[in-house]
Amino acid sequence: MKVPRRHSNQSLFRRWLASWRDTVVLLRQFRTPLLIFVAALLGAGALYQQLSARFAEPVDGYIAAVYLMLTIAFLQPSAEFPHHPALQMFYFVMPVIGVLTLAQGLADFGIMLFNRRARSKEWEMAIASTFSNHIILIGLGHLGYRVVEKLHLLGEAVVVIELDPSADLVNTTQKMGIPVIQEDATRPTALEAAGVARARAIVLCTQNDAMNLKIAVKARSMNPGIKVIVRIFDDDFAQSLQEQFGFVAMSATAMAAPAFAAAAAGADITNPITVEGQSLSLARLQVGPNSGLIGQSVGEVEKRYDISIVLIKDDQIQDMHPPAERRIELNQTLVVLGGSSQLNQLIRDN
Repeated sequence: MKVPRRHSNQSLFRRWLASWRDTVVLLRQFRTPLLIFVAALLGAGALYQQLSARFAEPVDGYIAAVYLMLTIAFLQPSAEFPHHPALQMFYFVMPVIGVLTLAQGLADFGIMLFNRRARSKEWEMAIASTFSNHIILIGLGHLGYRVVEKLHLLGEAVVVIELDPSADLVNTTQKMGIPVIQEDATRPTALEAAGVARARAIVLCTQNDAMNLKIAVKARSMNPGIKVIVRIFDDDFAQSLQEQFGFVAMSATAMAAPAFAAAAAGADITNPITVEGQSLSLARLQVGPNSGLIGQSVGEVEKRYDISIVLIKDDQIQDMHPPAERRIELNQTLVVLGGSSQLNQLIRDN
């Protein structure tokens, strides 16, 4: 799949921004040992300055004492070994403090910073945090992946949440520059990580109607203006969701059934789109010898079936938006826009 240059530039910028945010998160995780080490360094420097002056082995001020403690902590002392036992103790205690409070933390920090794959979940969240006005997709199954692929081709920014993703689908999705967060989407923290407050739409493609509805309601409560598109297996339930909650609820069987039926009847029909709450599809049909449409005008057919004929094609010409007085003839191809029941009636009469 060829990635447009604009997508590449955006993906590169997001990765830089995600790297910065991920580093900040890591620093926050290790701030406690860092603060303890700094406090120990400052306190030990002040104590060493006072003791060195008392035992006639002074250093050149407080800053020099703190620097000496820092070098001692990493076993690289910047001054000669003192003579007094009280000062000598610092050369043995400070390395222990450095190892216990900082060295292990720095080692873990370095490993996590340069091996982000070991923290894939946190890294995907860091990338997702760079998105805004994007689309969140729940459920990276076969349907979810196809939706993600189409959205990517349309140039949309997408964040995916999937609890148990397929490795192949995850790798393919991530290669498109789309973050995949492995998390339970019913948890508010998962939706927050995907940026639900900044998203403009959420698409729910899991095979569990109850889970889809639960996530949809939770997302709407976290972002009242978000558009919700939900996959529902029960047709009646889908209609109720549209009427009561304003969700765009789609049944896979309801979308597929007209296409199968139309194909069997010798016509082609597209998947429906929803316009102001009404489901509309485009149908292409061939006018056969037994068609009840032969001899009727375009205007008569449109009025009778409450549809719109957008194209008539015959051997000689292709007429977009044909005039109302044009007559329908044998072997013409009609392209018609209308609702499911109107198209069914038209196909049957043809």
